[in-house]
Amino acid sequence: MAADNLPTEFDVVILGTGLSESVIAAACSRVGQRVLHVDRRTYYAGNWASFTFNGLLSWIEEYNQGCQSTVETVDWRDKVDSGEEILLLSTVDTSISNLEVFCYTSEEPEEEEEEKKGAAAPTSPQSPIEVSEGDKGNQATSPTDDQRCPEGETTSDTPREGQPEQQDEAESSGLAEEQQVQNGDGEEQSKEQPSSPAPMEAKKKISYAKIIKEGRRFNIDLVSKLMYSRGLLVDLLIKSNVSRYAEFKNVNRILTYRQGNVEQVPCSRADVFGSKQLTVVEKRMLMKFLTFCLDYEQYPEEYQDFTEQTFWEFLQSKMLTDNLQHFVLHSIAMVPPEARIKEGLRSTQHFLRSLGRYGNTPFLFPIYGLGEIPQCFCRMSAVFGGIYCLRHSVQCLVLDKETGRCKAVIDTCGQRISCSHFVVEDGYIRVEQRKGVEYRYISRAVLITDRSLLQSDLEQQISLVTVPPLEPGAPAVRVVELCSSTMTCMPGTYLVHLTCSSLGSALEDLGPVVSKLFSKPPGAGEEDAGGDERPAVLWAMYFNMRDSTGVERSSYELPSNVHVCSGPDALLGSDHAIRLAEEVFHQLAPGEDFCPPAPNPEDIIYDGDGGQGEGSGFGKPVPAEEDTAGGGIEEETAAKDKMEGSKKEETSGESSAEVCKVLHPSAPITEE
Repeated sequence: MAADNLPTEFDVVILGTGLSESVIAAACSRVGQRVLHVDRRTYYAGNWASFTFNGLLSWIEEYNQGCQSTVETVDWRDKVDSGEEILLLSTVDTSISNLEVFCYTSEEPEEEEEEKKGAAAPTSPQSPIEVSEGDKGNQATSPTDDQRCPEGETTSDTPREGQPEQQDEAESSGLAEEQQVQNGDGEEQSKEQPSSPAPMEAKKKISYAKIIKEGRRFNIDLVSKLMYSRGLLVDLLIKSNVSRYAEFKNVNRILTYRQGNVEQVPCSRADVFGSKQLTVVEKRMLMKFLTFCLDYEQYPEEYQDFTEQTFWEFLQSKMLTDNLQHFVLHSIAMVPPEARIKEGLRSTQHFLRSLGRYGNTPFLFPIYGLGEIPQCFCRMSAVFGGIYCLRHSVQCLVLDKETGRCKAVIDTCGQRISCSHFVVEDGYIRVEQRKGVEYRYISRAVLITDRSLLQSDLEQQISLVTVPPLEPGAPAVRVVELCSSTMTCMPGTYLVHLTCSSLGSALEDLGPVVSKLFSKPPGAGEEDAGGDERPAVLWAMYFNMRDSTGVERSSYELPSNVHVCSGPDALLGSDHAIRLAEEVFHQLAPGEDFCPPAPNPEDIIYDGDGGQGEGSGFGKPVPAEEDTAGGGIEEETAAKDKMEGSKKEETSGESSAEVCKVLHPSAPITEE
């Protein structure tokens, strides 16, 4: 449908395609509301977006040229009647600031690099995966388009015939170990490699020209987050059946930076008792404390005398060693030392309850990057009738002078569109509508490196690293390191995201941490001394992002039926965005279920013997018998294992999954 010929009436008009806005669009479309979803950008997800490397360079260029909207507008004055007034929206995006880019690898053409390096062969244990990201990153796509590769290239959602599947070693026990789902997406190749890693000196150096050439293999997130296995986002993906549109990988390792070294944190029962970092006494102390935290509400006598003290002081009172205090505070609870005791206990409990659901850590990461998740919800909205327009925006709102409510919007084509509610991303609100709002900011860094922070026999590792404050008053830094099997970087490189709350510019906040953890490759004409075992940074980008999650709705001078959605926050999970989406939805559709399950294609019954008529096919799913099959790794085409699984599957705990495939579950999800 052409953007200049849209229907003139909708129940909800949504401006911006961030996570909260996309969830609201899906929820409203699912219950039958007419939804128009538009964005002035050329890509989905706003500040939650993922870009190919070339797409990211275009995004950087747009920032350097100014953040003024490039959408052409048509005069709207003749669209306003007497008794109405206009509320203009902002055309300038000011959510990103202090953007700085550095290239540390050779910028010489690739041919010259080859001549200098000779005929050295790459030593990556994993052969390149031919995946083209033509419609990712800077390329705008239809939310209903599942095609990932251009014509002539395909990727399979199921293991190829004859391809072995890798199964991680089963954890003998865990705090909350559950059945896992996996597939062989290349991980098995690392199993075939010798136990000792390849010599570092034989590794081929990667030039900037090579990164540009392989740019479509990157999917770089603007915001770095992980998904708690028992967080609100995963629960919503399961409940709504939106999980069918995405794939996920387990985060393999929880790491921490301590006394100048990167160490692995033991968090599950198997990790604790298998750890060589802890003494036998420390293992018992840690297990006892974590068992208490798992059900701390049942033992109020243990902490009621510390309600006015910090979580750090509480840990000291438990006589935990410095080792254990560091692990619990920074890598399990992941709270600042000044956090109150209940905040620390809740965070620790949330971490522990997410353990073992899909792997030996509490976290999942979506393949192709976090920007996939808003697009999944947009896709669901489109399936149920939502209309989408990129490079299209709303110029102004039409307000009724008598009631003060928004009764229509005027888009950039000059078309007047009536609506009952208007949902808008915070970045579209003009300064005049904000009453003394003070924003927080997030400091972000994105690095491309040549190897992992903590080398191991398995090269394909996803790691979460916590770096405590390097000096008093400095923020703790969260580091997420992604390998090429996540489809976020080219083979032979790692994509590293650093995040913290801002005190200054991103470079000022994160530069010291980058200097501690990483090295810079030798410049032109310099020889590699070979003594530095730290990963080398090939390319880096620093920027600050505005965090509007702390702004109250009352701070905006807007009509009551205009609902504001904030952008990403500095936390690891996405719970705030999901809570906000549900809150707004219940204001738009009181009494309606929030994102009820979408029917599976095989569950749809069509009336009559004829073809599918317009608007048909979205009835209630046919009730399916509860899946009582036990554990084990089943063929996807036969069982199509689900993220949640049945209760029996959850408790079987047979294996730790490397990949959670959740495309087209065969039956409705069984809630616990």
